[in-house]
Amino acid sequence: MTDAISALIRKHSAFVAFWDFQEAPGEKRMAQSSGLQRYELQEMAGPIERAEDGVFGPYSANLREGDWLKIPRREVRGLNIGGDQSEVTVAAWVKRRATVRRHCEFIAGIWDETREKRQYGLFLNLEIWNSGDQVCGHVSSIGGPTPGYQYCMDASIGRTPVPLDQWQYVAFTYDGQYARSYLNGRLDEREQFNPFKYEGGLFDGGPAGADFTVGAVDRSGEVGNFFAGQLGGLAVFNRALNEREIAELHMFPN
Repeated sequence: MTDAISALIRKHSAFVAFWDFQEAPGEKRMAQSSGLQRYELQEMAGPIERAEDGVFGPYSANLREGDWLKIPRREVRGLNIGGDQSEVTVAAWVKRRATVRRHCEFIAGIWDETREKRQYGLFLNLEIWNSGDQVCGHVSSIGGPTPGYQYCMDASIGRTPVPLDQWQYVAFTYDGQYARSYLNGRLDEREQFNPFKYEGGLFDGGPAGADFTVGAVDRSGEVGNFFAGQLGGLAVFNRALNEREIAELHMFPN
């Protein structure tokens, strides 16, 4: 089944990049990608362990709290999704662990809070708007904080806590009108916040914009919001997948 889902991802017309995390520590983590684009995730806090427990193969990346990866801005290419008409989908297959201290957990996207270069990001446990532990799709059309607030407050936030120590399929989409968060192939509806109405597109950081990062963001002048756990797959599309398409990528029992 995982081979079929991998093929479905790669054949999709909006496909940008897909990582299956089969590499050993220190090896190049190259994405399968559309066209001739190349996307290499760089280990930023030393080699990342490989767990013998995977989704799209026998292995997964085992991120300890403090591990993270990035693609420098000059190399983000098709992952640089921004502008008035922009759409995006980020999907990930994760086995979450408890962090040492409770905090927001970043999965992947282009989201630099220090330099106010936010574009899009898939989070867990965002802890705004009376939330905690759910799937969150953070979006920004301006790069900086939401007007009137210290931080960006614009996000689709689901209703269901993402459990620890179990493989889960998490995703969010943005279609230019609404951000939507999904858990295990289903829209995790929550009044006011999922779907979350947000018009105006995504911030275009240009050449000086933010890096694409996995497992952490740049915030308050340092890297933080670490994700702890296993990462079995990560896919990015330059269109908002619909509910049927999101469901087709689901492989775990509910």
